[in-house]
Amino acid sequence: MVTNFISDKAKIGNNVKIWHFTYVGDNVEIADNVKIGSLVHIDYDVKIGENTMIEGSVYIPPLSVIGKNVFIGPAAVLTNDPYPPSERLVGVTIEDNVVVGSRAVIRAGVTVGKNSVIAMGAVVTKDVPPDTVVAGVPAQIKYSRQEYDEKQKKWKNN
Repeated sequence: MVTNFISDKAKIGNNVKIWHFTYVGDNVEIADNVKIGSLVHIDYDVKIGENTMIEGSVYIPPLSVIGKNVFIGPAAVLTNDPYPPSERLVGVTIEDNVVVGSRAVIRAGVTVGKNSVIAMGAVVTKDVPPDTVVAGVPAQIKYSRQEYDEKQKKWKNN
């Protein structure tokens, strides 16, 4: 029984874990130590950096680039066509150390800067500066990554 489809044109690094019912398209490059959850669709010409974790039911469109040490929460969607349906596609760029919350949606062509956080359910329609936390519909800057890290530390210690 086949539970995944992984293109024979995909390049998969060492120690990559791919859960059930996942699709990996042509010319995808997945670096070392990546974890990919169930029901994930990674379309063609996508690059994923090392130590990244992609939770279940995520869609990653063609031409997207995901950096190192990124976390993408369940059911997040990256889009590839700002004016669908058209024949001109553009991916999303997520730089290193970014956190994307569950059910967030990121518009085609957007760049999410290093060390940023996208809150769960946010709809990101424009570039996210580095070291910021965005939330809402449409997503707006709420506070810095440093404040996020402090809140996370406080949460862990209580």
